[in-house]
Amino acid sequence: MATVVEAVTTLLTVGGLGYMLLALAGARQFGRECRRSALARADAAKGTGFAPDVSILKPVKGLDARMYAGFVSHCVQQYAGRFEILFGVSSLDDPAVGEIERLRAEFPACAIRLIECPRRLGTSGKVSNLVQMLGEAQYEHILINDSDICVSPQYLARVMERFGTADGKEDPKVGMVTALFLGRTAAGGDALTLGARLEALGISTDFMAGVLAARRLEGGIRFGLGATLAVSRTALAAAGGLEPLLDYLADDNEIGVRVARAGYRIELCREVVETAVPAYGLRDLWEHQMRWARTLRTARRWGYLGLGTTYCIPWAVLNCVASGFALWSFTLLSLVVLARVAVALTVGVGILGDAQVLRDIWLLPLRDFFGLGFWFWSYASNTVIWRGERFTLKDGRITRAA
Repeated sequence: MATVVEAVTTLLTVGGLGYMLLALAGARQFGRECRRSALARADAAKGTGFAPDVSILKPVKGLDARMYAGFVSHCVQQYAGRFEILFGVSSLDDPAVGEIERLRAEFPACAIRLIECPRRLGTSGKVSNLVQMLGEAQYEHILINDSDICVSPQYLARVMERFGTADGKEDPKVGMVTALFLGRTAAGGDALTLGARLEALGISTDFMAGVLAARRLEGGIRFGLGATLAVSRTALAAAGGLEPLLDYLADDNEIGVRVARAGYRIELCREVVETAVPAYGLRDLWEHQMRWARTLRTARRWGYLGLGTTYCIPWAVLNCVASGFALWSFTLLSLVVLARVAVALTVGVGILGDAQVLRDIWLLPLRDFFGLGFWFWSYASNTVIWRGERFTLKDGRITRAA
């Protein structure tokens, strides 16, 4: 039995090491493309780029950490085209309404509208709101992102230019643009919990590394990331619209899949946005990671199965134990740790610019042991908790749990 365990953990460790090399290759490829693209567009279009009019849709429910700062960041865009911001709430009694009214008072020149979305059209309240908001949007291009997203002043310019060619004309082959993101924790104090640090570290060094590895392996992006979903109405209509997504939890992934199936290209832009990481306790971290893991499991079934091999540090440690702490197993562990740190620095710091990775890099082994545990336990149930509601997940769709 010990020999079998040793052989299995060796294979899994080597597989994880191979994945790390793939993630490094994906990160280097994306970095080179971003540099070439920026230079080409600057030379050809003198920095202006394609700048269509755009409607930003932000479904809101309750108050999120640093939400207002994220709202403000959308109002100070350095953008050549026109844009409007539509906030959608299920009820005007939502506590976020006060923050939206405060925003409108602070930025009277910005086109900000509050849309009440009283109908629950499907299980997903978020998509229900989006369907009702879409009918109120003015412009051909739609950008959807979460309520807690914070962006740079060049956000719209960098996202929307990906719908165009290097000479500033529209590229009809591009149907969607999405963007990488990082999780921003509190700077210190009681809000900087272990759970928050592990969550942010996982986003920058695990999840985003997986996105770049998948992009390299599949020859492009065929899914969307909820931190930024920019889409043309033409591509959205060809993909079936938003209504078919009313019962999907991973609506961001699903809309990207459908846009790609409709024959459009999905672009990953060079902009990196921030999402706020709450002061998670370990229970909060568990619930959030279970929702993410079970969502990904149903959205990308075979890819998720292979995700288990990517936690190479835990497999390498188990391999050391199974081999009786043989010298060769420590050599393999050393290679794995080196590769894991290289991915964390290349993706987290080099691509995302996330200095928090340097602060918490010593937590990588703990994060990977937690990640492997989340992966195993995600197969134990189909229940997820989202915004305080309990759902049952099946084939990507959610139903309210009894």
